[in-house]
Amino acid sequence: MIYFNDLDSSCRIKNRKGVREWISSVISSNGKKLGNIGVIICSDDYLLDLNNQYLNHNYYTDIITFDYTEKDVIGGDLFISYDRVKENAKQEGVLIQHELRRVMVHGVLHLLGLRDKTETEVKKMRAAENVALKVFHVEHSK
Repeated sequence: MIYFNDLDSSCRIKNRKGVREWISSVISSNGKKLGNIGVIICSDDYLLDLNNQYLNHNYYTDIITFDYTEKDVIGGDLFISYDRVKENAKQEGVLIQHELRRVMVHGVLHLLGLRDKTETEVKKMRAAENVALKVFHVEHSK
């Protein structure tokens, strides 16, 4: 099951049912099963605190993924900074909802095992994000 929760920032995720179906299809298309995934919307400050506490990183980020995957059952918590999502959307010239979906699928791809530490990994991650986003738009543009 996919759960949505706002902590200290409020964000309206449009078409939650469609987003749930889409995330589930991304997982199943990778040969895995959906467990429990929390999508938690928070502020820059909240996520910075998590970044410091759990990763010893003192910088803003758009997402931190906590992986609770067991074997082929994908689960975890995706903490997403709505402040970063808005800023990224503005910089990229895309709608906030589009950027929000990109960040969500980025976290799901981490749960599926993709990484983004090297230049090669970043390219693979971005390509996988773009494929997943195209699928969302095809499935939910009706």
